[in-house]
Amino acid sequence: MAASISGIGIGLGLSCSSNLSKSLHSSQSSGFRVKMTVSVEDKKKNYTLQKSEEAFNVAKNLMPGGVNSPVRAFKSVGGQPIVIDSVKGSHMWDIDGNEYIDYVGSWGPAIIGHADDEVLAALAETMKKGTSFGAPCLLENVLAEMVISAVPSIEMVRFVNSGTEACMGVLRLARAFTGREKIIKFEGCYHGHADPFLVKAGSGVATLGLPDSPGVPRAATFETLTAPYNDILAVENLFNSNKGELAAVILEPVVGNSGFIPPKPDFLEALQRLTKENGTLLIFDEVMTGFRLSYGGAQEYFGITPDLTTLGKIIGGGLPVGAYGGRREIMEMVAPAGPMYQAGTLSGNPLAMTAGIQTLKRLKEPGTYEYLDKITGQLVQGILDAGKKTGHAICGGYINGMFGFFFTEGPVYNFDDAKKSDTAKFARFYRGMLEEGVYLAPSQFEAGFTSLAHTQEDIQKTIAAAEKVLSKI
Repeated sequence: MAASISGIGIGLGLSCSSNLSKSLHSSQSSGFRVKMTVSVEDKKKNYTLQKSEEAFNVAKNLMPGGVNSPVRAFKSVGGQPIVIDSVKGSHMWDIDGNEYIDYVGSWGPAIIGHADDEVLAALAETMKKGTSFGAPCLLENVLAEMVISAVPSIEMVRFVNSGTEACMGVLRLARAFTGREKIIKFEGCYHGHADPFLVKAGSGVATLGLPDSPGVPRAATFETLTAPYNDILAVENLFNSNKGELAAVILEPVVGNSGFIPPKPDFLEALQRLTKENGTLLIFDEVMTGFRLSYGGAQEYFGITPDLTTLGKIIGGGLPVGAYGGRREIMEMVAPAGPMYQAGTLSGNPLAMTAGIQTLKRLKEPGTYEYLDKITGQLVQGILDAGKKTGHAICGGYINGMFGFFFTEGPVYNFDDAKKSDTAKFARFYRGMLEEGVYLAPSQFEAGFTSLAHTQEDIQKTIAAAEKVLSKI
């Protein structure tokens, strides 16, 4: 199935009245905040990040760069990082009291909306029994059965605590199962911060990887080969020059860590053919796309079943979680069933399992992905139309609850194409959207996410804000 490159268009004749209601609307919850009415002029006049600035200045003396994950420091967009105080539904509030429509969603997991009432209630009940056992609990069985029934490639699953951990485990498993060491990854695809994945992608067709971060020994990345995403010829050349040596090909089936980049028609099918012909395992990193593009992830959406899959984000409902799974014969290599060792004290902890179970229950309800497709299509087409109307080079696309756009004419097929985007313009756009009450990922090279809690009002306000900001930059 081809990815949606242009969404459902909606008119841009939208205007914010001077007395626009700022009440929260959520399809999943109500009554958590007092309804407030604030004029747009007042909001603009009073927009300040003074408290965030003060908190961030303190944080810089306590944590490297003042953050616990680099993108939060706003290095690529400039300006002052915002410090969040609370979230609910599709909205978030910073410590200065500014309100934002959120399109980051904690980087994906808030697909049913932040702080969902049913999830919170289930967590409260679970916490009465304890927060971590370090031993088996029945909730692990429940979520495992849900994941296995949903994801085509998964016959057995191992829960871990993060996407990085899942990718570390699945790589070790692929090497153990095949008895080979070399892997192929794609430029711009991020699989966590484990040493073998921190590789600077080569130019041209493909190159041997070199460490992309101080502290990563060359030996850790020597067996990592790289190719441009969507370039099947480059992959074929790597197979031809490394016959019988490739353990796995790993990729984001839809790239989210270079911005939103869908696969070309037949790209995934060609990868599946090449891996099968060469006894190599195909690994889909669905930490972002799993349960977001469809209930069965990108593999269900595109009709391509890999050998192994990594998951995260959504299956923990916002709590730290990850997982890897695949064919039974492969997964039975994992200890204690088999000799490949991997462990984790907090893996399968009852809180993450509970949040995941409640989230997946909601996602399985009829109409979920149709709604995400509708609102995301409207959002993307509205932003693209606003950009073109105001004279900017812009392109973008979406699939259900995942989207992105670039300030370049496009098309964008890989990371090299994405790097042609006007990042300085994106930074100005980003800061302008913040002041208009819209929170996007603070990097041109990150995908955006919608949720079931986003309303038509949210989408229309966002498009109106985009046109206003784009007309000024």
